[in-house]
Amino acid sequence: MSEPLRIRSFAASDEEAVVALWTACDLVRPWNDPHRDIARKLTTQPEMFLVGEVARHVVASVMAGYDGHRGWVNYLAVDPAVRGAGYARALMAEVERMLTDRGCPKLSLQIRSANEGVIDFYAALGYAVDPVVSMGKRLIPDGPVG
Repeated sequence: MSEPLRIRSFAASDEEAVVALWTACDLVRPWNDPHRDIARKLTTQPEMFLVGEVARHVVASVMAGYDGHRGWVNYLAVDPAVRGAGYARALMAEVERMLTDRGCPKLSLQIRSANEGVIDFYAALGYAVDPVVSMGKRLIPDGPVG
């Protein structure tokens, strides 16, 4: 049986562990500085930046937010050494609860199209592909454009 996950809001002392987790989960890209992403998140709904701990070690994280129209999830990550223990499911349940409590009608997220395992994970949680095209425009460069 896996150890219980303690879910709490991110603390500044978690930064290096969270960046290492994101790196281990292949979420870091050259054009997104993870330290800047953390600093930016801490200015907007910081209570919705969650970490999951097991035995006082950060093993999971998720960033969430609500813009008044849709909720969003970014950086859902679980240490590859403890995947399959239900930690990602627990974090998503907490995010969904937090968003529902705020009156959020819908939660959206983006997945890299080649990441089929993650697509299957979200489908098992009841998420479906929306008939939309995701577009973006970099306003502040963090690093080389990729």
